[in-house]
Amino acid sequence: MKRINRTLLALAHDAAMTALSLVLSLLLRLGDDIDKLDPAVVGQDMALFTVVVLVFLRLTGLYRGIWRYASLNDLFAIGRAVTVSILVYTLILFLTTRLEGQPRSTLAINWFVLIGLLSGPRILYRLFKDGRLDRIFERDAHRRVPVLLIGAGDGAELFVNEMHRDRRSNYDPIGILGLNDSRVGRSIHRVPVLGTIDRLTEAVEKLSKADRRPQRLILTNDLIDGAVISRVVEQASALGIEIARMPRVTELKSGVGDGLEIRPIAIEDLLGRPQRVLDRDAMARLIRGRRVLVTGAGGTIGSELVRQIAALEPTHLTLVDNAEYQLYLIDLDLAEHFARLPRTACLGDVRDRRRLDEIMAEAGPELVFHAAAYKHVPMVEANPTEGVLTNVIGTRNLAEACRAAGVAAMVMISTDKAVHPTNVMGATKRLAECVCQALDLAGRAGGQNPKTRFVTVRFGNVLGSTGSVVPLFRRQLEAGGPLTVTHKDVTRFFMTVREAVELVLQASTVAMSDHPPEGLERGGIFVLEMGDAVKITDLARQMIRLAGLVPDKDIKLEFVGLRPGEKLYEELFHEAEPPVETGADGILLAAPRTSDYAVLARAIDDMEEAARARDGSRVLSILGHLVPELQREPGQQALPAADAAR
Repeated sequence: MKRINRTLLALAHDAAMTALSLVLSLLLRLGDDIDKLDPAVVGQDMALFTVVVLVFLRLTGLYRGIWRYASLNDLFAIGRAVTVSILVYTLILFLTTRLEGQPRSTLAINWFVLIGLLSGPRILYRLFKDGRLDRIFERDAHRRVPVLLIGAGDGAELFVNEMHRDRRSNYDPIGILGLNDSRVGRSIHRVPVLGTIDRLTEAVEKLSKADRRPQRLILTNDLIDGAVISRVVEQASALGIEIARMPRVTELKSGVGDGLEIRPIAIEDLLGRPQRVLDRDAMARLIRGRRVLVTGAGGTIGSELVRQIAALEPTHLTLVDNAEYQLYLIDLDLAEHFARLPRTACLGDVRDRRRLDEIMAEAGPELVFHAAAYKHVPMVEANPTEGVLTNVIGTRNLAEACRAAGVAAMVMISTDKAVHPTNVMGATKRLAECVCQALDLAGRAGGQNPKTRFVTVRFGNVLGSTGSVVPLFRRQLEAGGPLTVTHKDVTRFFMTVREAVELVLQASTVAMSDHPPEGLERGGIFVLEMGDAVKITDLARQMIRLAGLVPDKDIKLEFVGLRPGEKLYEELFHEAEPPVETGADGILLAAPRTSDYAVLARAIDDMEEAARARDGSRVLSILGHLVPELQREPGQQALPAADAAR
């Protein structure tokens, strides 16, 4: 009914303006002589002219538009309708009266007068609502999505400028909310800064009263704290408004975000801290012109590591993985994006020392990045001997192969689950850390190929990696829920895959520096400062909101209990590993703690013998001896048949 009433009002307005235009045209043409005209004839002409004009205005679709969004398209529609109406009206008068009793020049005058009377009120109404005249001269302005920008800095200026420059853009910035009150009350390219993000609800209500309710919020600052983004997402969900973000500046520079394509908020934007950007120039100096090898090249971390290394111009890149299809995919990716990069894809298992020696001899790498591992806690818990063979024996095989081949550095990727482990996976990764630490310390003491550095990098959960909670939640959302959470209080450290890989590369540059910072010991473990741990329940609820749904209403949360070997919270440092500053932003070094490599190697030999014999009980006994902080629950001692003692 509201729409019908507005249409009737518009019709009534246009009818009055049409009739008035004919009188004004006659007055402009005849002046005082207008009294000589027969009022009855003039009345008939006004009625006829009004009907003709309204018919053609209707045919142009003008009444499907809204005065609030009157634009250049509406002015063109009015011009076409008036032109055709006057021509038809003239033809009717010619056929009926031969244009007697009305000066013919009146019709030409009426063209200008009627366009002015029909367009003028629309322009004035839009000007009253917007406070700006330039919007009138935009084509399809009524189709643009009104958006409210979050962040009153350079990103907002770039967005507003681009929207004004590109008349075909889809977004109409109607206001800005700053991160602080320093720019409140000011404007950016005539778009007002309405307040701070704490006043989001109030700003939306104010815009709604002015018939300018935003349909989307757009983040224009890529350094907004994840906790702040979470609050904005929660408020936007309550208001029923979508939220998205601009491409980051780094994406624009690389060409990824050309054209300011607006993207949905990604789950990584909800980290409780800004994502770190590390020293890419130093990384480039480390990689450029060197031969590089990556194990686990088809995995989540390995594949991103391969892509970033490829972009840094190595002389040759060797990809190693035991999963044929994953290796094929990353090799295909390199073929498409780095076709000129010399590369070799090698099927091989880090458990096989002879195969590793063959690959080393053929590839001749100077840098080796070790991303191959079994990492899924419940899976390794159910198959402990397999976890030991890959995570411990595989790491020892690769490390000794690197040392024998005179590799400049081997970088091993570890996990926060290696600190006070409560499961087999965490304990195997801790033992892998010990292998690399002991070899690095042995190199300092002048062992075989002492120049070979063994660098260990430890970080938390990687968002979106295979087997992680985010892909699981996405699948459960697509299925309509519920989202399964192990415990209401469980927390985890999270980082993006980009951050994880940049940390690996950055730590390598620090370790390989000719002038390392004072106090930087060999055998230490590089750890990223990851801010506060994130509650998994909060992460689940934010993902539900990002899907446009309401937590606990549209999608339920279901608490299923901690799985075997799972902890409520993770740690990045052991109490015996006091952190040391490295001089690199956001990267700390955990002080080394390990035993003599010769002693460690003998124990690992015994573990390998037991693991290859599938003697699970003995494997766990040796593992507990080598990693005394391992705290497994009594119920975890039961082994599947495949791993039972024989």
